[in-house]
Amino acid sequence: MANNDSLTTAEQLAREELIDMVPYQSARRLFASADQVAGEEKIWLNANEAPGLGDYQISANNINRYPDFQPDSLISAYSDYAGLSKTQVLATRGADEGIELIIRTFCKAYQDSILICPPTYGMYAISAENHGAGIVKVPLKQNDLTLDLDGLAEQVGKVNVVFLCSPGNPTGNLLPEEQIAAAIELFKDSAMVVVDEAYIEFSPDKTSTQLLSDYDNVIILRTLSKAFALAGLRCGFTLANQEVITLLSKVIAPYPISAPVAEIASQALTTKRQLMTDRVSDTNRLREELSQWLQTQRWCEQVFTSNANFVLFRCSSNETKTTIFELLVANNILIRDQSKQQQLSCCLRISIGNEQEIAKLQQVLTEQLSIPDERQ
Repeated sequence: MANNDSLTTAEQLAREELIDMVPYQSARRLFASADQVAGEEKIWLNANEAPGLGDYQISANNINRYPDFQPDSLISAYSDYAGLSKTQVLATRGADEGIELIIRTFCKAYQDSILICPPTYGMYAISAENHGAGIVKVPLKQNDLTLDLDGLAEQVGKVNVVFLCSPGNPTGNLLPEEQIAAAIELFKDSAMVVVDEAYIEFSPDKTSTQLLSDYDNVIILRTLSKAFALAGLRCGFTLANQEVITLLSKVIAPYPISAPVAEIASQALTTKRQLMTDRVSDTNRLREELSQWLQTQRWCEQVFTSNANFVLFRCSSNETKTTIFELLVANNILIRDQSKQQQLSCCLRISIGNEQEIAKLQQVLTEQLSIPDERQ
């Protein structure tokens, strides 16, 4: 750390580790909506947002009052959707708040640790750092991106929370159901196991919700940001047994879900649910078409299996990766560079937008990309 004479009052008073900590680089931190130049509309394929809007109606009669702590219409709607009791559901400001609550509830600052399996979602580690929790890494197996159960077994008794992501972000693959169950069994007496199912709507039959009745150390994270196309709403859900929900409810803010958010989310889960189902069908089709197209491109070395609303692929070299990324940016098409993630060198990720957006991306790469054939 720099000499105290060169620090502001805030920097002198802040926790030391926060001064040099790099915050999570969300899609909107990297490219803000305000960056858009008039007449040059950008194609946003970098944040796994879903295309399409619903015709939602909201009332202005409820905004002068504080909202209910957990709006009953919303909790009822989601419990019905998930097939769970209302006592097993906690509504949060996106799944990200659920991550924060779990770490704050089950990890003592500067004493306890979480476990993550990179490559994985970056907010697990950022939230742990913010709380002063340690971070233990057991990477996914490099050949198939599944869990290293032997590596996990070595950490039993050493961590308080284990984060699993299925379908994975940024990888897109599902973890085998038997591996998830095995990990929960490993940590059943020593750690909470969190299964992040932000993308589960794209493979709904692979949910782990049935394990909530078999184990008391399971927590599942969900969101309306992906398949429901409500990323701007910031509405997520934490699913667990009643005892866990009670503990998390002691940590969460007093009014986590605003009345307009609850109203729109309730509509999405009830009268508008078919919109989500149709969107998932279209997204899965476009994802498979894009994956097949990428496999035919000479600059693409590997296309990762995806069960989410994005495709991760590896370029033939880092230079090629940079060229592709910069060419798309120059054409107002934003995708995500994942090459700094463990095991993902030269990798880019494309969110599945609508048919016109994917077609535009393919057109630009087909007509403007000039790369020597590196496989000769």
